Amino acid sequence: MSRISTDVAVIGGGVIGLAIALRLRADGREVVVIEPNEPGSGASYGNAGTIANYAVIPVGTPSILRNLFSLLVGANGPLSIRTSALPTLFPWLARFAYESLPHRYRENTRRIAELVSGAAAAWAEFAAQIGASELLSTKGCLYLYDTREAFSAAMTDIELRRGYGVDQEFLSGDEVLRLEPCLPPFEGGGLFFPGAISLSDPGEAMRRLSAAVRRAGVEFIQASAQEIERKSNGILITAAPFEICTRTAIISAGAHSQKLAAQIGDPVRLDTERGYHVEFDMAEPPIERPVCPTAHGFYLCPMQGRLRVAGLVELGGLTAPANPRLLQALAQNARRIFPEIGEPSRTWLGFRASMPDSVPVIRPSSGGRDVILAFGHGHVGLTLAPRTAQLVSAIVAA
Repeated sequence: MSRISTDVAVIGGGVIGLAIALRLRADGREVVVIEPNEPGSGASYGNAGTIANYAVIPVGTPSILRNLFSLLVGANGPLSIRTSALPTLFPWLARFAYESLPHRYRENTRRIAELVSGAAAAWAEFAAQIGASELLSTKGCLYLYDTREAFSAAMTDIELRRGYGVDQEFLSGDEVLRLEPCLPPFEGGGLFFPGAISLSDPGEAMRRLSAAVRRAGVEFIQASAQEIERKSNGILITAAPFEICTRTAIISAGAHSQKLAAQIGDPVRLDTERGYHVEFDMAEPPIERPVCPTAHGFYLCPMQGRLRVAGLVELGGLTAPANPRLLQALAQNARRIFPEIGEPSRTWLGFRASMPDSVPVIRPSSGGRDVILAFGHGHVGLTLAPRTAQLVSAIVAA
């Protein structure tokens, strides 16, 4: 095998790994990134494009717990599970149920809120650094509630967000339509997050981030990290046909991180959320900002030359093929809002690293700071990339 020596090896070339590499290179570290695919081509590309500084509520809540069975067996619900994966998922689901209890839900909200605070400002600075400022939109994000009852049921989460300083504005149905006149009339109301920002093209943002990392002098190794172990002279990473010897390793391989963390003595209860999107090409999307019809658990995302419809989380591991029923459900959801939208131009399946408490793992390994864990960001990976890079930089410097 070819042997490479470096100061820092970042395992994973998604938005988290790339942001960490760029930050550590700015700190003066010699850095390599180990990534088998095109950097930024996974969930970092396929997301809703929202810098969700309002997303302090974990996936697991008391409401989700009360409706967990119906959600899991529902064919087209916002959360579904492949029954074939249930035996391996059971430990994760058991922990998820515990983390959905009221006292855990509130504690997890506190921890997430601490992380996402300041995310919009951090991303504005980050976008300028990578030459992507014009890809940022500052038009906020909108939640829709079909009925007044649904709006009332959301008040617990709304008040919890308010307690952490999240800027929220209540809108009547008419006020929603003045903001987004192409939406159909509806009985309920809206919740507007004016401080949220979004990306008009996440894929282009990832290309610019990758280019900025390369310009900074980071070396990319196109290989899959299979093994990591501590040696007397440092950390050895096997990524055939390479062996990488490094003083510090960062495990930021998203949904693929669990096995590597276990190899260095840090078993984590991480599993895979299979995220889907469909896209409809069009010259001008019919909305100006991300819109989430909360009853159906998906986002309508205006992007450059297309409308992306993202959502419908499926639990089921990394190897199963895409679920055509969920892709059809996303297209049907889009047609509920825009009946003349037609058929999707393309579809996508990607993988998120999901923790039962929705709180990402960002810390030194139990064996020391020579290995740092930075994964499990779930739905806020894009949002937290600059913040995670700051935290990892501080750990490396300590």
